[in-house]
This record gives sequence, structure tokens and C-alpha cells, in this order.
Amino acid sequence: MNSLRLRLCRSLTFVVGSGLLLALLLMAATGPLLYPQGPWGMAGPPMTWPGDRVGLWLGTDSLGRDIMAGLLHGARVSLWIGVAATVVALSLGMAIGAVTGYYGGLVDDAFMRLTDAVQTIPPFLLAIVVVVISTPSVAATIGAIALISWPSVARLVRAEFMRLREAEFVASCRLLGMSDTRIILTQMLPNAMAPIVVSASIMVASAILIESGLSFLGLGDPNVISWGSMVGMGRSDFRAGWYLVVIPGLAIMASVLALNLMGDGLNDALNTRLRHD
Repeated sequence: MNSLRLRLCRSLTFVVGSGLLLALLLMAATGPLLYPQGPWGMAGPPMTWPGDRVGLWLGTDSLGRDIMAGLLHGARVSLWIGVAATVVALSLGMAIGAVTGYYGGLVDDAFMRLTDAVQTIPPFLLAIVVVVISTPSVAATIGAIALISWPSVARLVRAEFMRLREAEFVASCRLLGMSDTRIILTQMLPNAMAPIVVSASIMVASAILIESGLSFLGLGDPNVISWGSMVGMGRSDFRAGWYLVVIPGLAIMASVLALNLMGDGLNDALNTRLRHD
């Protein structure tokens, strides 16, 4: 564990990604403190450019709403949806992948056909259909993203379990009389976590992008503000104020960049550890 921590600290990509992510988390945490009134109220004259007024550092939109307030409050929504959708997708994908990879046979065939069926549908199109059918909301967005994300996790975990199920330590656990559930949860799953952890960071970034796309199309929760909805609301005024789109767009780019850099750093550190082991 100490050697892994040391390799992560020496990884420039991981350090930069962690720093960016920490800044975004601070934005999300300070939003309600700095702007307790929320992002929806009129804060100044419409279409005030960034820096033109003291206190309106990022300007206002066409309705006079503070862009900074929207950016900070939007960070909470975008990051929360990204993390929550990833947790749901990981839970579902890991459960299916572990069962199919460990038992194989008819169970494996049945679940893999289900996975194939889900993956034949274009992911973003499926997310749009799910959100529209269930009425746009935060819960619907999380469910839609999780639905299109779990198959890749299931395939990854299945491959790891198929590799591990013939290992000597698994055979030893069976000889000791361990139950299948205990073998899966306490022996095999910890040994399969390295690629899952790396995949999780990439999935959060993908979830943020998908949520931004849905909100941009007007399919996000109308009662909350996110970076994607800010881009969507600003596109009609892009010629008069390009900052309305660029500022939240940069926030989306920063979050995706941070998570991808962290994923690369984790991948390098974990692969190095596995080679040394």
C-alpha cells in the first residue's frame, strides 16, 4: 500500500488530475455557502460581461442570473450525477460479471446475451429514450447513464473472474470448504479490483459528459442547474455572449480531463505494482 501511494505521488498525471478534481470538489462544496440564494435569481443587468461589475466576476446571462452561482451550484449536480451513476453501474456490472465469470455455463450465456442486446443500442440514444419515458429528473438521468454503462463493467469483471477462477488460491479455498459467495467477495473480487478502479474514474468522466449532453438537449431535471444545462441555455445567446457557453464548457472539460488523468495515473501505478508482484 505504501509503495502504491508513493508511485501515485510520483505520477505527474495523477497529481495534476487530483489537483483539478480537488478544485472542482471545492467549487461544489462552497457553492451553497457563497450563494445561499441559489443560481436562479436575478443578480444584475442581463448580459453583463465577465469583469464588468464588481461581484459579478463571470458576468450574467440573458435573464440577469449570476454565471458564477450557476457554475458552483452546477458543479454539485454534475459531479453528483457522475459519481452516483457510476456507483449504480459498477454495482450492477460487478454483480453480473462476478456471477457469470465464476459459474460460466448457461448463466454466463444468458447474461452475456443480455449484455449484447443492451450494447447493440447506441448508448446516448438509449439514455434519451429512458429519460423521456421516465420524465426528466436527476434520478432518471442517473438510471439512464447506469443502464448504458453497466455492460462494459460486466464484461471487464467477467474476464477477470474467468482468469482467476482456475487459480491455485481459489482451488485451495474450495478445498477448505468456503462458500461460493465468500470466495467471490473475499478472495476473487479484491484481486480483480485494479482494472475496476481505473475503469471507474473513466466512467465518472463519461457520465458527466452524457449528463451534459442530456441537459444540453433540455432533458435534464428542470429544477436543478448543471453545467450541461448552462451550455444549453446559453447557446441561443452565443453571438451576443460567447462566455455563456465557454465558461461551463471549460468546467466540463476540466472535470473530464481531471478524471482521465487520474485514471491514467492509477493505471500506470497499478500495472507497475502487478509487474513487481
